[in-house]
Amino acid sequence: MGVVIDGQWTDGELPQETGQSGQFNRIDSIFRNRITADSSSGFKAEPGRYHLYVAHACPWAHRTLIYRALKKLDGLITVAYAIPGIKEKGWTYERDPRFPDCTPDGVNGFHYLYEAYVASNPHYTGKVTVPTLWDKKTKKIVNNESSEIIRMLNSEFNGITGDRTDYYPQALRAEIDAVNERVYHNVNNGVYRSGFAKTQAAYDEAYDGLFSTLDWLEARLSKQRYLVGHQITEADWRLFPTLVRFDVAYFSIFKCNRQRIADFPNLSNYMRELYQVPGVADTVKPRHYVINYYSIPRVNPTMIIPKGTPVDFGQPHDRTRLAA
Repeated sequence: MGVVIDGQWTDGELPQETGQSGQFNRIDSIFRNRITADSSSGFKAEPGRYHLYVAHACPWAHRTLIYRALKKLDGLITVAYAIPGIKEKGWTYERDPRFPDCTPDGVNGFHYLYEAYVASNPHYTGKVTVPTLWDKKTKKIVNNESSEIIRMLNSEFNGITGDRTDYYPQALRAEIDAVNERVYHNVNNGVYRSGFAKTQAAYDEAYDGLFSTLDWLEARLSKQRYLVGHQITEADWRLFPTLVRFDVAYFSIFKCNRQRIADFPNLSNYMRELYQVPGVADTVKPRHYVINYYSIPRVNPTMIIPKGTPVDFGQPHDRTRLAA
């Protein structure tokens, strides 16, 4: 998708994204400030102060949209939604009648997301990624690390919304963190490590780790309704965006083709239960996933976009057989 070098958009990739063995290495996010309820961080949780730049296609951005919906933050945090597909200058915000659920940037009027990065640091060098959390008051990026953004959304606005649902409860944190670590490396990022591998050995390692972990999750979900404890937690919402993209994109374009999620009875029913949690279905856009992933030149040089989107998440699930 290109990168920014000293404040200028440049085509190409960062060399450090490819390891010596051809493996894909995800680069750490750069902006890591925090919103806090008590303003101790310098970024106070306030209604209308913050703005999210996202893309429906991106699983990392999807996490933040789920939390925004579940934690009743729709009216407090505004959003700009990029149009799907790999564009000349990265994530692009504009009106397109083909994508009525993608809205331009009504806060800053940025056409490209990289403009937000350069506005925050004129000499910025690095990737331009969604989600990006923007502060309207200081006119700078607060954070572009999804795992940290969802933690802020989980707790720091509770006093404003009155919603105290906690997806990262103290008593379960150690187990949530352990599940997250395995799922992130082998599943969330594992599909990318498969799809972007540049050697057979790197691909084989990522592929084997991915399906070993999916088998582990399938077995775990045969005995309990959710990944940790008897309630939906952060671990579930971090896995879910990868599951809903798997059969329409990762299975084929990223060569993750041992099985579809539809072929795992417990994972597929679990995915449908999470999809049917009120507010979540509106955040799921399978057609965007097809368009976006098949628009990546390095994995689809012909740039032909499949017409089909063969998923139906609304079918009944069987998860009530397990105690919640």
